[in-house]
Amino acid sequence: MKVVISVDMEGVCGVASWVQVSPPEFGGLVNGTEYQAARERMTLEAVAAAEGAFAGGATEVLINDSHDTMRNLLPELLPDLPGLTFTSGNDKPLSMVQGVQEPGTGALLFVGYHARAGSPRGPLAHTWNGFIRDVRINGLSTGEYGLNALLAGQYGVPVVFAAGDDVAIAEIQAELGEQVVGVAVKEGLSTFAAVHLHPAEAQRRIRAGAEAGVRAAAQATPYTTRWPAQVQLSFDHQARADQCERVPGIMRVDAVTVAWQSPDAFHLFQTFRLLATVAQVRLNG
Repeated sequence: MKVVISVDMEGVCGVASWVQVSPPEFGGLVNGTEYQAARERMTLEAVAAAEGAFAGGATEVLINDSHDTMRNLLPELLPDLPGLTFTSGNDKPLSMVQGVQEPGTGALLFVGYHARAGSPRGPLAHTWNGFIRDVRINGLSTGEYGLNALLAGQYGVPVVFAAGDDVAIAEIQAELGEQVVGVAVKEGLSTFAAVHLHPAEAQRRIRAGAEAGVRAAAQATPYTTRWPAQVQLSFDHQARADQCERVPGIMRVDAVTVAWQSPDAFHLFQTFRLLATVAQVRLNG
């Protein structure tokens, strides 16, 4: 069985600031010290999940770098294991879940995941970028985890494991079900503060949780919703909705919200990505 690990950074143990997850060229400190440390912990948590997946029965594991520029993983820290591969680069057709479309893929694991935009106590809670306020699919607010789970579900791949902050884990299990083995590596105190496990303990728990999730993957159900789906996307400013409204098939709901209908998860995800790009406009005229 092939397994895909989607690894983000905001939910990694020890992370509680945008400085820590921002490469120097994208707003991090000039010397990038905190970012480099977060990269290392991100890589080691992905390694722990991969080791757990192999112990749980996986024959191939793809670690999909899913944060920001998607070139954060440190390859030298990856174990030299048969069947282990990784992605690098952000121009991927399925973005954060690249690889789930491959035949034989039986499970998707989330590592370093965070809560959706607007979640109280969720460290660095957001959805996709800093200006999306809410995503609703058939009336249900979701985050990156829901979008990614739906896309994986289109290919028959269930989410069986998630690691991140406690708010994210609660949201993921509430939406995707208790079949998702959850490991909280930190407890959110606010948007920019958390109580963390020791990184080594976080990695131990991730390894054990990933193994349990993969062992039970054959009984897991891929995530889906009612199709065609009614989707709403809300922004922090009306100028962003102005731009999106000009895209064919997109309707204006209110000052900051647009909507559309999708026949399947691939259409939903690609439309979402398109609008997130279209909405990147200057707000100072």
